[in-house]
Amino acid sequence: MERRKTRRVRRAAGAAVALALLFAGAATVASARGDGDGAGAGDASVRVPGASSADAGFARDMAVHHQQAVEMSFIVRDRTDDEDVRRLAYDIANTQANQRGMLLGWLDLWELPKVAPGGEQPMAWMADTGGHEHGGTDTGGAEHGGHGSGGSEAGSGAGSGADGVLMAGMASRSELARLNRLDGERAEVFFLQLMTDHHKGGVAMAEACASLCSVPAEQRLARGMVEGQQSELGLMRDMLAERKAEPRP
Repeated sequence: MERRKTRRVRRAAGAAVALALLFAGAATVASARGDGDGAGAGDASVRVPGASSADAGFARDMAVHHQQAVEMSFIVRDRTDDEDVRRLAYDIANTQANQRGMLLGWLDLWELPKVAPGGEQPMAWMADTGGHEHGGTDTGGAEHGGHGSGGSEAGSGAGSGADGVLMAGMASRSELARLNRLDGERAEVFFLQLMTDHHKGGVAMAEACASLCSVPAEQRLARGMVEGQQSELGLMRDMLAERKAEPRP
């Protein structure tokens, strides 16, 4: 019964994510053409944000954040045979890879660098939200924090902290190494715990963009991220409960 309930919730989450991607894709086209939200092609250049803006900062940071979610999803896919976990991992990887492409595409469209100017710290653009600090949050124990995905084409340019900490909710290098060593249910539980932390950090960043970003298409994408990831947080909580586990404190 619990497994059937989880599958129903997962299907609902997948539908929400699909809709978010559909609207975000349409918004990307509208933004690139400069037609939408009452703005014509003639004033499209007026809406191009600056390199240190919340719009650019969110695009850079969330591209890195999403890259690690994709990485973790591919890891767990090879560490378990559980159909539900593998399907969730596929959904997350597919959704976040597509969203990451939109974010990097906007940076290209705006002709802005994918590395923050002047050594700006990750999440510095969130300072105006009052309480969101860069450098990671303590959501999962002493070794939890963040991981700078090596080889990523987008990055903040700042040095990583202890064990690769970059941003809120991201897994550390040692946690990724541990996930690579686990198998079966142990890998499933650790993945669900890591991804729960990751989604919480992502939701906080997306909520900040919804408030601080100035490009309507990017705000819409951020709100879609919040809705989709909050739905997946509920699903992962149920999947952990099925395995007699829970999110990390």
